[in-house]
Amino acid sequence: MPQFNFDTFPSQIFWLLISFAALYFLLVRTALPKIGAVLEARQRKIDDDLERATELELQAKEALVAYEAELDAAREQAQSAIRQATDEMAADAERQQQKLAAKLTADVEAAEKRIAAARKDALASIQQVANEAARAATARLIGVDVDEAQAAEAVAAVSKERS
Repeated sequence: MPQFNFDTFPSQIFWLLISFAALYFLLVRTALPKIGAVLEARQRKIDDDLERATELELQAKEALVAYEAELDAAREQAQSAIRQATDEMAADAERQQQKLAAKLTADVEAAEKRIAAARKDALASIQQVANEAARAATARLIGVDVDEAQAAEAVAAVSKERS
């Protein structure tokens, strides 16, 4: 192998150093600045993206706070509307109940008046029947025709004794 020949070793080291030096200057002058520019651009983009992400995170937090405030306001408004509707329905129910109570009271009073009139008519009718029964019984039992006023007087006296 010619590379391991010690006679050519100094010339190989010389050309190795020249090749590495040329390659180093070539890389330093052309490739490394381009790679450095790409790395700087990438770092700037990453920094910009991080800064934008931080801004967007702040905006999202602000939007969330605003949303929660709007949601709380909407809940409060809904609760207020529910309370108002409940109060209106309770007041309406109270008015309907009072109206129904007044109607029932009027109906009860009218029924009591009808009952009192019917009772009065029934008592008068009973009084008249009792008077006629007393006259008929007197006529049959003792054969005397009693006057209607006398029969009414006798029935009234017996009714007073029983009451």
